[in-house]
Amino acid sequence: MSDDPIKRDGLKPRYWETTPLTKMSSAEWEALCDGCGKCCLNKLEDEDTGEVALTRVACRLLDDATCRCAQYPIRHQFVPDCITLDPGTIHKHMYWLPQTCAYRLLHEGLPLYDWHPLISGTAESVHRAGVSMQGRTYSEYEIADEDWEEHIIEEPT
Repeated sequence: MSDDPIKRDGLKPRYWETTPLTKMSSAEWEALCDGCGKCCLNKLEDEDTGEVALTRVACRLLDDATCRCAQYPIRHQFVPDCITLDPGTIHKHMYWLPQTCAYRLLHEGLPLYDWHPLISGTAESVHRAGVSMQGRTYSEYEIADEDWEEHIIEEPT
């Protein structure tokens, strides 16, 4: 997977089917990320219902072309409230994770989609399947907060 910025080689084949999230190594956990970029989208939460809507308005650190955080290792220096998702906190974040997210799917006991890089063998499969946000976002610097509602997207997309 030379086109993949996430290290996925050297992992046990189909480990996600037999290893609980809480028992995964950090490399196995990171490899679950499909690179869709949806977790970096700004979300709107309805105060009355708690329903969360994704918007096309992305974190200022999201690279729209690659769907990757441009500063992932040091992102908290720029975005202090960026979420660190791990097996111990996933239950607190389930309500806003995208429906196609591997972390959410596995937490709910569901299988990964065929387009997931761990199954397809290429990081490009998430883009080819039309699931990623590649080329479809606006930086939060471009859109005023009060206009985010105009950029709500339907899930899954």
